[in-house]
Amino acid sequence: MAVKRLDLQGMKYTSVTFFLGLILLAAWAQPLAAQNSYVAVVPAFSADVAGSDQPESVLTIKKRVDEVNVLFIATDRHGKFVRNLNQTDFNILDDHKPPQAIEAFRKETDLPLQLGLLVDTSGSVRSRFDFEQEAATSFLQSTLRPGFDKAFVMGFSNRSQVTQDFTDNARLLATGVHRLQDGGGTALYDAIYKACRDKLAKETSDHPVRKAIIIVSDGEDNQSEYSRAQAIEMAQRAEVIIYAISTDDSGLVLRGDRVLQQLADATGGRAFFPFKMKDIKNSFAAIEDELRSQYVVSYRPADFDADGRYRSIEITAVKKDLQVRARRGYFAPRQ
Repeated sequence: MAVKRLDLQGMKYTSVTFFLGLILLAAWAQPLAAQNSYVAVVPAFSADVAGSDQPESVLTIKKRVDEVNVLFIATDRHGKFVRNLNQTDFNILDDHKPPQAIEAFRKETDLPLQLGLLVDTSGSVRSRFDFEQEAATSFLQSTLRPGFDKAFVMGFSNRSQVTQDFTDNARLLATGVHRLQDGGGTALYDAIYKACRDKLAKETSDHPVRKAIIIVSDGEDNQSEYSRAQAIEMAQRAEVIIYAISTDDSGLVLRGDRVLQQLADATGGRAFFPFKMKDIKNSFAAIEDELRSQYVVSYRPADFDADGRYRSIEITAVKKDLQVRARRGYFAPRQ
């Protein structure tokens, strides 16, 4: 529970108008993705006794926010986006229970984007590295809107390195992509963990944004200190969607492909497995389309406790021929 105290001793007020302003200030709080409590303790001053500098009573204002926001995708049996659905077309379970209340439901096609491009630069991806750089650069140039969206570029092998920090400048991002050098081992999970913790989780905004990372990798990991489960947990805590484009061109379903699929599924993203090099650009184009084609639902969970534990999310379509893709859960804040 966060407590804010406004210490006004030693100051003199004779106007009730100023006191009302203090009440409005104290009641303000920035909502989070799940529950928080805000308490403001405000000394109440007499408006009748000029020169009074001692509080007559203590007024406690409490604003409680129990709200979860979930972005999700709906597709038909052919994998095409369905963009004309309403709240009644979906069933929602939070921790296996229907929400206490649905606060909002809307289509989101124009949210600002905060993106991280994570490119595997290990020796195992050398054969298609140049083409992947070109495709990634083209994606950033066509997706980012100056003054509205922003992205950063991170390369990873046995360690990760940000070659371009957050910017909306496509030219700088392209330079960051081409600064990547291939070679070395692979620490995929470390890269995901650090990108979410150090970059996306720290980005704050006073309006809703869509956070995502696009991983270009074969999915193999042989160097990470963090585990796959820890990488997924950090992505979920930062509310980051993971998209993955496999660099494996063997035509077989390898272990790394299954890893990429698991990372995407756990966060409501999608994994792509382009066999031909030209299909890599198609994968980036599909991600761009998907980032602009989502729904968002805001709800208050039933039986919510701010105990820090993981709570599952299940969103299903009423119509059986529709598929829904959303993150599988979130971690409640701890008080």
